[in-house]
Amino acid sequence: MSNVIKPISALPQGGFSIFLAGSIEMGKAESWQNKIEKSLENENVNIFNPRRDEWDSSWEQKYENEQFRAQVMWELEALEQADIIAMYFDKLTQSPISLLELGLHAKTGKMIVCCPEGFWRKGNVDTVCKKYNIPQVQTIEGLVEEIQRRIVK
Repeated sequence: MSNVIKPISALPQGGFSIFLAGSIEMGKAESWQNKIEKSLENENVNIFNPRRDEWDSSWEQKYENEQFRAQVMWELEALEQADIIAMYFDKLTQSPISLLELGLHAKTGKMIVCCPEGFWRKGNVDTVCKKYNIPQVQTIEGLVEEIQRRIVK
């Protein structure tokens, strides 16, 4: 059974892990993370989902804000620890942090990207993926299939 870990819970040590990177922008992005969680519920994996249940949009997004800093640090640690980074760009969002994360982890060999037609920076995403040999899929279902193919059993 999969184990879903959300911010700012402690990250488990050991076990195969997947970070669900990509569009969140509350109210704009679909809850694509839930679809992946459900599809992987019978796999023996840790799923790091950065969509924080108790997120407060009034928190100042600056380093001095303890709640914000804890969220960002959790994400950075989880990204580094993950065996797979599955990234989805929702075409209804701009997802600047996801673009940053793509750049940070492009050379790791851990990424799978889904960037549908209509995403405002699809050309940039496609170019980075081609340069660094990052596999791209066309759908969320494609992300799930590629994740399942890579899971170490």
